[in-house]
Parts: sequence; structure tokens; C-alpha cells
Amino acid sequence: MKQDILSVLPGDHPWQNCIYDYDSLPSTNTTAKELAAKGAPEGTVVIAGAQTAGRGRLGRSFHAPEGLGVYLSAVLRPNCKPQELMHLTCCVAEAVCDAVEQAAHLRPQIKWTNDFVVGSKKLGGILTELSVDSTTGLVQWAIVGIGLNCCHQKEDFPAQLQDMATSLAMCGVQLSPAPLAGHMILALHRMRSGLFSQKQTIMDRYKADCMTLGQQVVLLRGDERRYGTALDLTDDGSLIVRFQDGKTETVSSGEISVRGLYGYV
Repeated sequence: MKQDILSVLPGDHPWQNCIYDYDSLPSTNTTAKELAAKGAPEGTVVIAGAQTAGRGRLGRSFHAPEGLGVYLSAVLRPNCKPQELMHLTCCVAEAVCDAVEQAAHLRPQIKWTNDFVVGSKKLGGILTELSVDSTTGLVQWAIVGIGLNCCHQKEDFPAQLQDMATSLAMCGVQLSPAPLAGHMILALHRMRSGLFSQKQTIMDRYKADCMTLGQQVVLLRGDERRYGTALDLTDDGSLIVRFQDGKTETVSSGEISVRGLYGYV
């Protein structure tokens, strides 16, 4: 896969010598974290043909069969305070949308905060993880993990996901994972260059791609369920929700379900 990825990158791309390609891994994020802890530089990218223990948000598993998707994690070293990086997942989401549009001529929408959606079904997602230095309080490294369904057919998904998940192939796009991974690396590098200097521009684009806004939603936190309407986003990507009791609050954690999506009616 690595040679096919490199064919997409320009010969002088600064991340090209830091790509680790595996046939299979338990989790690309786990391997990227191990490399980061050993001093791997920013731009280190871990790619696997399959994941046997892929992870999503809130401890969920991510279905990642061999040869059917892009399973990629990148190491970033932004050298900032964690609170300055609240918008990272949003920026990564925009980079992935750009990569998919460039490679597949199809632009996904984003379900806040980290899911990619086409036709009310999930195309993929992002898992972001940080390590903070206990002495300086600065981010030592950030791992951005991306899983995107590429060549799956409906029967390739577990039965419980078949009505919720989609792939580029199911959307009529014939594209192998390697060139898409190459375009993701290009887009992530561009995103990293503008992560702080172009924050507002990126967040404005994220807002335009975020299908959650204006929708009826439910916030799930443990046993708590609160219903409301998603109104807007803050500059750091938190969701502004007006709940049924009339209160308007900013939501930065918890699970948001959107009416009409993934089986929520």
C-alpha cells in the first residue's frame, strides 16, 4: 500500500519518510501512540490494511475488515495547551472531507463532532487522543485516527450495522484505499499548517459541512437523555443546543444523536 500512497504525494512531501504501513494492526491509534511516546516526529503516519481492535469514541469498536477501508493515524506535536486544541477534531474532519472530495468527487457531511455521513448513513469517523506533559502542561503529542469505509458492500458490515453504515462503493464510487489515504495525508498536512493561523476559516467551513445544525437532537450522558435543537457552534467547535426546557447550553462532551440518523426517530 505504501508505494501506492507515495505515488499520490509530491516527491518532496515532508511526511513521506514517516509512513508506517502494516497489513494488520489491533489499532493504528495504539501503534501511533507507542511511536509518539518513543519520540516519533510530527507527521508520522500509521496505516493498516485491517484493524482487529479498532476503536471509536466512548470506547466503541470500529469495524475495520481487511482491504476495504482507510485506517490511518497521524502524530501531531502542536506544543500548546490542551484548551487551545479544542478545535482539532473539527479541523481534521474538514481535512478528511477535502480528501474525499478530491479523490472521490463526493463530499461527506459531518455529524457533530466526528462522524462522516452520506445519505443519513455513517461513512467513517475520527478518534483524537492527546498526551499532556505533567510538568509543562503542554500537549506532548496528539494522535488523530481516521477510519473511512471505502470498498465495503452491505454484506461486509455486521448485521447490526447494515442499516446504519455506508461506503464509497455503496455510493457508486470505485476507489481503493491507498490513493484515498494519500489524499488524506496531503489534506492533514495542509490542515496542520493552518491549524492555528487559519482556525476561523476552517471552523466556518466545518459549520457549513455540519449536518447537525438546525436538527432535533438528544444529548446522552450516562442515564440522562435531554432533547433539544442544535443551534450553532462556538469558535472551538462546541455545540450550542436549545433544550426543551427552554435553556440554551454549550455542549462539549457527551453523545449527540440526530433525529433521522442511525436509527434515531
